[in-house]
Amino acid sequence: MGIQVLLIEDDETIAEPLAEGLGNFGLTVDHVTTGAEGLRRPYGDVVLLDLGLPDMDGIDVCRGIRQVSDVPVIILSARGEEADRVLGLELGADDYLAKPFSVRELVARVRAVTRRTQRTEAVAEPAAAALPRSSYETGPSPSYEIAPPPAQEAAPPASYDETVARPAYAPGPLVVDRRTRQVWVGEMPVALTPKEFELLALLAEDPGAVYSRQQILDRVWDPHYEGPTKTLDVHVASLRRKLGDPAWIQTLRGVGFRLAVQTEPGGQQVSSP
Repeated sequence: MGIQVLLIEDDETIAEPLAEGLGNFGLTVDHVTTGAEGLRRPYGDVVLLDLGLPDMDGIDVCRGIRQVSDVPVIILSARGEEADRVLGLELGADDYLAKPFSVRELVARVRAVTRRTQRTEAVAEPAAAALPRSSYETGPSPSYEIAPPPAQEAAPPASYDETVARPAYAPGPLVVDRRTRQVWVGEMPVALTPKEFELLALLAEDPGAVYSRQQILDRVWDPHYEGPTKTLDVHVASLRRKLGDPAWIQTLRGVGFRLAVQTEPGGQQVSSP
């Protein structure tokens, strides 16, 4: 079955040739001209969203979609400013393509985001590296629990770039469940956008290991992602806020990011639930 696309674009001079071009590549396009109508329609496999809609801002449409669905969203807009791109991506869009663009490039991006979605849905195993490798290779369980960062340290390491004060209380363990795409800190569920979840799940694959900025962009966004790299910092800041303790995600200046784990002389304190 081909890829089903919902195109939300009010400019017929753009929408008609775009729908025809996508059809030539085997995509099926459902076209609507307003944000309200787009929110009512079935989203299909991917949503192509213009920001300059006549009835509401496309950013609000993106926000509305994300409240009810994880469908991939690619923003198509003449607004090429970094602030618009970052805001759209922070609200859960999977990609941002500034007008004018080629149909061939758009098709490549559509296929890339749908492939990532299909891989995520097909993979039932959770973030495995919260357990020793020898344990999860023989049979993964649905979720993993990571002990919180140590509360007793007086100050973060010099390479740890953190400006937000840590809470006075000790946070509960962090649980990342890839199968159900759910996250908890202690007994509290944490609501994340699709991109925030993918970022956290990647870091949880190997707690304590440093992932470079390029590695994260390649894995969470796309190897051909050409948007602003600042969006990664926006997502990290949002994750730190939602997890309730900025020390969960550490920044290694000039290198990348890692998920902190509690360590004692005996090693990392991690366990499966």
